[in-house]
Amino acid sequence: MGHCLSCFNNQANTDVETSERHKDEITEIVTSNQVPTVMISDYPQEEPLLHNNDNSIHCYRSNSNVSNANALTSLNEYCSNDTIHKMHVNNDKTPKSFYQKLPSIPRTMSSIGSNEARISESKINQLFDQYKDNLEDAILAEGIENLCNDLQLNPDDFKVLVLAWKLNASQMCRFTKTEFVQGLKSMKTDSIKGIQQKLNDIINELQTDSEQFKDLYRFTFKFGLDVSSGQRILPADIAVLLWRLVFTNTEPPILDRWLSYLEKNPHIRGIPKDTWYMFLNFCEYIGDDLSSYDDTEAWPSLFDDFVEFENDQMNQNITKNDIKVHD
Repeated sequence: MGHCLSCFNNQANTDVETSERHKDEITEIVTSNQVPTVMISDYPQEEPLLHNNDNSIHCYRSNSNVSNANALTSLNEYCSNDTIHKMHVNNDKTPKSFYQKLPSIPRTMSSIGSNEARISESKINQLFDQYKDNLEDAILAEGIENLCNDLQLNPDDFKVLVLAWKLNASQMCRFTKTEFVQGLKSMKTDSIKGIQQKLNDIINELQTDSEQFKDLYRFTFKFGLDVSSGQRILPADIAVLLWRLVFTNTEPPILDRWLSYLEKNPHIRGIPKDTWYMFLNFCEYIGDDLSSYDDTEAWPSLFDDFVEFENDQMNQNITKNDIKVHD
């Protein structure tokens, strides 16, 4: 009977004749393993025998004039399902199942805290199809221009370079489908608005994370090469543009003089990878004072030429000033 407790007497009076029906009931109660046994004796008044914690069920002893067998029958009837729920001491409230009180888990609970779970690859594919070329499965110059317009950026904006870096684009003016889809997934975004927000976040990180900026700087050299022709040296004019672009927010003090030197010397036709990479170290090493430059160090020869040129310019200025002072 669920929570019902059966009350019975193990020491029945052998002198009392019990009907077969009562014997069957007693046998059924004794053989049941669902409830503990309760000893019953005759008392002149009724009092509770058993307390089951908060859900106490009171089985009362019978009057001394009532036989033990009749007492068992009365108690059995008293502890029926119809009576038991009325005997709880907790203000007669019907107990409720614990599991019914558990709140249901929302379907979106599994995706809470997981941005990637909310990124839709189908949306990224649709975005790619919106800008891709009609003849080739890639976003080319015209598509990139349209993408920049939607992002409210100029094609030569620093953020476009950052986007190309995050897409790991292999060359300028071209985003393959794989680069675009995988790049946006790594950025954890699938919309124009999302790209705008992510670019702002990344640029803020670049201003404080030097390792991230160095990675972007190295990428820029590769990005400027024409890989379709197997180009391995960056044309000087392209290098000048990319140096100005990559140092948009972190311009070294020596940058303007360096780029001016390259532009004034048309015989410098290309920038090798080691010169590009070492220029970042060069800027950090000398700062704004070329006097700290040591030409015995293993610097690219182009840096030696640049420092010599700058020193000559400085000496000429000093000589002119001295002449004016003497006059």
